[in-house]
Formats: sequence, C-alpha cells, structure tokens
Amino acid sequence: MTRVFPVALTIALAVVAGVQSSALPSNTPHYSKSEIKQMARDAHTAQQYQTLAQYFRSQQQADELQAQSEKAEWGRRSQDVTGPAAKYARPVDSSRNRYEYFAYEAQQMGRQAEYFEGLLAKAQR
Repeated sequence: MTRVFPVALTIALAVVAGVQSSALPSNTPHYSKSEIKQMARDAHTAQQYQTLAQYFRSQQQADELQAQSEKAEWGRRSQDVTGPAAKYARPVDSSRNRYEYFAYEAQQMGRQAEYFEGLLAKAQR
C-alpha cells in the first residue's frame, strides 16, 4: 500500500504536466527577457508591434493556465490543514502564493499586450 501511493502520485503529476504542455501553443517562439526588452526598444513597425502583442498574449494565456492549476491545488490542499500541514509554511499557503503570483503575471502580460496592440492600431492608420 505504501508503494502504490507514490507511484499513483507520480503518474497523476505526469498526466497534469502533459495536459498543461499540450494546451499551450507549440508554435509560439520563445524569447529570453533580454530579447523581449531589445525587441520592445527597437519596435517601430506594425509587424514588430504585432509580434510583441502576440508574444505577450501567449504568455498571458500560459500564466492563466498555470494560475488555474494552482487554484485547483490550493483548493485541494485547503481541505486538510491539520497535523503536519498545520505547521508554518503550510502547503496551502505556498499554493495560494503561487496562484496569486501567476494571476498577477497574467495581468501584467495582458497589460503589455494591450499596450502593443494600441501601438499596432496607431501604426496601421
């Protein structure tokens, strides 16, 4: 019985990770933070604004998916806050913090996307 639980947990985590990675757009290019900063500094055409807006929208979607996952984990962990889970830093607290972080990041990515979409609209006039 004690060996079955870790195996089942490992399989469940692998399935969740697979579902999350398949839900993300695979054709979205991956840029480093420095590349994004450089692209934002150099952007002056509609195509560059569109590329940046698409990148930030895809990052927003990825962060929203991660926030949803963390919210579900937060709910699961809040069911049991007794015994070893009652000690400081409780697992429920870390899940809540991760949910808040990803929700904030999604909001920031949305703001960046809106900014570049506004610039794109102006450039297309």
